[in-house]
Amino acid sequence: MIKINCDLCGKVDDTLNRALVEGVELNVCSNCSAFGKVLSPIKKVVKQSLRKEKLKDKEEKFELLVEDYADILKKKRELLRLTQKEFAKKINEKESIIHKIETGAFEPSLELARKLEKMLEVKLIEEHFEIHGISKKVKEGGFTFGDFIKIKNKSISEK
Repeated sequence: MIKINCDLCGKVDDTLNRALVEGVELNVCSNCSAFGKVLSPIKKVVKQSLRKEKLKDKEEKFELLVEDYADILKKKRELLRLTQKEFAKKINEKESIIHKIETGAFEPSLELARKLEKMLEVKLIEEHFEIHGISKKVKEGGFTFGDFIKIKNKSISEK
């Protein structure tokens, strides 16, 4: 069952009533329904397999450049006995870009890194995986009118 928060007091309950309180229709618990006119009970909704999905850890995959990409590129280019100008011409890039990448002043995009990998037959991109656990929420839903009343009462008592 889906647990629903009372719009007035914030109490989590699976049996709430739709009530007219001070001219506003709200979802209220049985205690708060005394503050208005009950219009109808709220039907219980069966929650599907969403709960199982929430409990699983979510895994995120992303690609990053290796830390020593500049050294790898320079060594491999020199091994092939290519100048920066010749190499830049082969991959259709500016010589200044190749120079900046090899000195570490410029980090190539993943697209350019793939092009460099293919040309030099080196590994510049690594896949990384990160697992994000689902953290428990302290309070589901938004603020209730009762929360604002508590905040207002607290600020008045501090004065």
